[in-house]
Amino acid sequence: MPVPTEELKLEIVNAATGQPLGLPAAPSTDGALVVRDVPEGGPRPGRWRLVPVPTARDGEDEPAYVIREAVGGKVLDTPAVKGGAVRQGAAADGRKSQQWRLVPVEGEAGLHVIEGVADGTVLDLAEPGEGGTRVVLREHDDGAASQRWRFVPAEPERIADPVLRWEPLDHWNGRRSWRLAPSAALRPAPGATPSFSDPLLVLEGFGSDETAGGWKSEGGDRPPVGQPGWWAGAGARFLADTEGAKRADIVALRKGKGAVTASSRGDGTFDEEERVLYRPVLSPSPADLWTLADVTGDGRPDVVVLAADGVLVSPQGEDGTYGQGAPVVKAFGHGGQAGGWLTDRHPRFLVDTTGDGRLDVVGCHDEGVWISRQDEEGKFAPLGDEPALRAFGHGEKAGGWLVDRHPRFLADTTGDGRLDVVGCHDDGVWVSVQDEEGAFAEPLYVLDDFGADQGWGSAREHPRFMAGLSEGGASWLVGFGPQGVVVSRAREDGTFARSRLVLNDFGTAQGWSGERHPRFVADVTGDGTPDLVGFGDQGVWVAHGLGDGRFEQARLVCRGFGYAEEAGGWRVDRHPRFLADVTGDGRLDLVGFGGPGVYVARNLFRRFRTR
Repeated sequence: MPVPTEELKLEIVNAATGQPLGLPAAPSTDGALVVRDVPEGGPRPGRWRLVPVPTARDGEDEPAYVIREAVGGKVLDTPAVKGGAVRQGAAADGRKSQQWRLVPVEGEAGLHVIEGVADGTVLDLAEPGEGGTRVVLREHDDGAASQRWRFVPAEPERIADPVLRWEPLDHWNGRRSWRLAPSAALRPAPGATPSFSDPLLVLEGFGSDETAGGWKSEGGDRPPVGQPGWWAGAGARFLADTEGAKRADIVALRKGKGAVTASSRGDGTFDEEERVLYRPVLSPSPADLWTLADVTGDGRPDVVVLAADGVLVSPQGEDGTYGQGAPVVKAFGHGGQAGGWLTDRHPRFLVDTTGDGRLDVVGCHDEGVWISRQDEEGKFAPLGDEPALRAFGHGEKAGGWLVDRHPRFLADTTGDGRLDVVGCHDDGVWVSVQDEEGAFAEPLYVLDDFGADQGWGSAREHPRFMAGLSEGGASWLVGFGPQGVVVSRAREDGTFARSRLVLNDFGTAQGWSGERHPRFVADVTGDGTPDLVGFGDQGVWVAHGLGDGRFEQARLVCRGFGYAEEAGGWRVDRHPRFLADVTGDGRLDLVGFGGPGVYVARNLFRRFRTR
């Protein structure tokens, strides 16, 4: 597990005994610390915070910390006498005896050695005593399990703002009175954290119930926030701006027919009558993948299809209609003549790789990364005889990358405007930097986190994203990991800074599951800083981004779209949910395709800044 940030309260647990660090049952006069069992129902184990030493730099492999007790403010200190027990004492600025380095144990995910800055000795255990086992300092021993420690974040401090409503109370004599009772609604919250309206059924259609069309997605990648560049398969429903009106419409792919849409009215509702968006001459294959994106650069979204014979693009005309799709490159398709690309093996991206404002097609096949770049005339280059990079591919010679286990991204890690290839493999993060000529360097192993060896078992259970969490647009790797939310900032040389656990929420340790709870990174408030969004059991939770990779504690912002029956009984495999601006006001709303139809909860953030 990465080192948690200062905001999080922790238990420091010894790996050999499983016991937390704290004061003995009968505190000693010298403040000596022990590890001991804490009886159920007894006093809570000691809670600590890791406070970086001001002189420590983010780029250092092993920065120094002051380990501060969360309640009293005392800090971990070296023994008062040589050979004595480690103690907690009053903090003193700059004192080396109160500064510690946290050294990861190689091959043991989540374990650290706590090393004193003053002399390099490490925390260890003495012989067990009556009040617990005292903590002492000893020379480092690679084979000593008693010198290994685990940081366990405390329970998240979640925030919700429920509403009381008047409820009728009938009496035996026929009279009625009224009382205050909790409701399923939430009070619109002021300040920096957004709130949403109650979910409303705005369209009886596009749902999974037979009466609403019996829709069922078949393959493809669902766009999590309604953005172009993600691919949808037959039966999929998603949100996209089909008219250039800066608000999202419903788009659905009818199996064997094409794409239909229901336009947004701008008030959170949609037209009741669907219209045909795009109908190919030939019936599309169920294996085709679709998206909408401005490929031509005219400001209007185009239909892009990964078909059997390659990539097809259908530009939108000035009247808003689409012509028939024309092949732009005979590659990246599922047919043998287009390379035999498979959804469960070969991820494909529609991105601007060079920063010239034109979208290119990028794909990771068995042999590695292939690219078709778009030139100034809008033509896509045919693929060459060799891949652009012999890495990040499904084949063993290209790394043995698996779609369901090893997420890959195109992101600018150096700040030069060109996209690099970033991937999370079993052992951690690999990066291949693109140079000014458009060539990719050999991949470098840059971070021992975000991989299966560190507990990130699958892409679905532990979703990972690339996002700009700070000013300047620097890329950050954001992951919903085993212990919570982990971030790492890209450096200008293509490497990544030491990963940090920034929020003890949204992780499997807090009960979040990929089978039940979609989680995203999106700017919900419209302030330019991405937030964390999770569709949990009780509803939708948001942790507002504070910048520089920091987040507030999560707040329940909508009692709907959740897994529990009282929150709608939403299921990942039947009910796609999105964050998209359906009103055109610049803020993301909540949209879900439930059983009976389409539900919308409008973003009320700026309307309720005060109470």
